[in-house]
Amino acid sequence: MSKIKIVTDSSLTIEPELITKYDITVIPLSVMIDGVVYSDNDLKEEGKFLNMMRHSRDLPKTSQPPVGIFAEAYEKLMKEGAEHIVSIHIAHTLSGTVEAARQGANLSGANVTVIDSTFTDQCQTFQVVQAAKLAQEGASLSEVVAKIEEVRKKSELFIGVSTLENLVKGGRIGRVTGLLSSLLNIKVVMEMAHSELNPIVKGRGLKTFNKWLDGFIETAKNKKVAEIGISYCGTADMANGFKEKLEVLGAPITVLETGSIIQTHTGENAFAVMVRYE
Repeated sequence: MSKIKIVTDSSLTIEPELITKYDITVIPLSVMIDGVVYSDNDLKEEGKFLNMMRHSRDLPKTSQPPVGIFAEAYEKLMKEGAEHIVSIHIAHTLSGTVEAARQGANLSGANVTVIDSTFTDQCQTFQVVQAAKLAQEGASLSEVVAKIEEVRKKSELFIGVSTLENLVKGGRIGRVTGLLSSLLNIKVVMEMAHSELNPIVKGRGLKTFNKWLDGFIETAKNKKVAEIGISYCGTADMANGFKEKLEVLGAPITVLETGSIIQTHTGENAFAVMVRYE
């Protein structure tokens, strides 16, 4: 058994087999839909949450995991023989999850290093998987933490939304500077940098997204890309079209439906393109 165990939260988008392969513990956030609270872990079936959101009376509300859930998970891992736990979470600007993890670590008395990924979705996955690989190989705590920092610095996350309505209703629009909340139906591409969402392109129609992607590819051609993640809310058509274009960069590409936490705030027909460089 690895002496270091990796914990994360369900805001990341990851292939289920990787969770099993690298023995990653995923703490679920929760979503309230029309007064009923669901564990995010129970909403992973393709299209399930989107269908529920489409038919809900009000915008669903997301909640961070309780402090006690973190404490129980950490205690369990220590009892099973872990010498140290590295807990990697969604950016503090998007959720209070990382602070709940810190409180849970203090409550449990376990040896836990809590890390703010400064990202979410597959950019969070990049850090989690690389850390878990090293842990399984018997790396030291300092080596695992250094790798997470390296991956974070070499990652980029871009998100495209087709409406600002969910961001406005969910209270995230205040963190998206430079946009007018009255322009709800414009296409916007944002970059997540230093834990903040910063608009970089806005316009009408899907050509806004495609023009941005073409420009991104030209820039990325000058770098060595290790892996690419594409996440989507809605149909996979646009994401798969992006994948075809991005294949020119010569890196493995993973296309996945994002989870309920991200879908709640982005709304339908949103996407994210995430890149990890060598």
